[in-house]
Amino acid sequence: MRAAGLLFLALVATAAAGPLAHSHNDYEQPRPLLDALSLGFDSVEADIWLVDGRLLVAHEREQVQPDRTLESLYLDPLRARVKSPDARSLILLIDVKTEAAATYAALDAVFGQYPDLATRVRFIVSGNRAREVMERQPHRRAALDGRMEELTTDTPADLMPLVSDNWAKFFTWRGEGDFPAVERERLRQFVVQAHAQHRLLRFWNTPNLPAVWRELRAAGVDVIGTDDLLALRRFLDTP
Repeated sequence: MRAAGLLFLALVATAAAGPLAHSHNDYEQPRPLLDALSLGFDSVEADIWLVDGRLLVAHEREQVQPDRTLESLYLDPLRARVKSPDARSLILLIDVKTEAAATYAALDAVFGQYPDLATRVRFIVSGNRAREVMERQPHRRAALDGRMEELTTDTPADLMPLVSDNWAKFFTWRGEGDFPAVERERLRQFVVQAHAQHRLLRFWNTPNLPAVWRELRAAGVDVIGTDDLLALRRFLDTP
């Protein structure tokens, strides 16, 4: 089995013991990547823009800065990190903001410069996804972040190991009062469907509240994301 496959099996095993902690918009943290790693997070997210051939990390196009590249903020620090024998396995979720095919071509070329990350870092492409291009690749360095409607397809799990979607598309509950029983069952069914296809499940736009995290964990959602890293770490560390 390829290194990426073995790595993802390790992440699945970790998720089976409890949800993976995901740093949403990680580049907005005081120390991108490093804060998440210091708190034992399993996944980080970086939004990228292809600007003049460079992959720049920012939430909005007008916020890009020439020194904040995918390499400088994430890939180079990870290269230094994976040399340690106790380095954690990690998902690097890359949210593509510019045109899919051109950005993926640049991204794939950059991945090719970091083969040493393959045993510890799983690259997953979200946002504007060049799905057809990735499907045709005989040797992919990255996988796809799926959407809920793609659970009805027969996409191979190694191409789409993670399914993510907007919480507000499916649930009205924002963490106040009781979780409606019909929505709790809907959440459970999504988990069952994803797991039957050997995929991890994640939602974005979830309220940063322990009440919501409690329901996600109870339902078996595999990846819980937050902007408040310390609050989620404390929650997950509490039995």
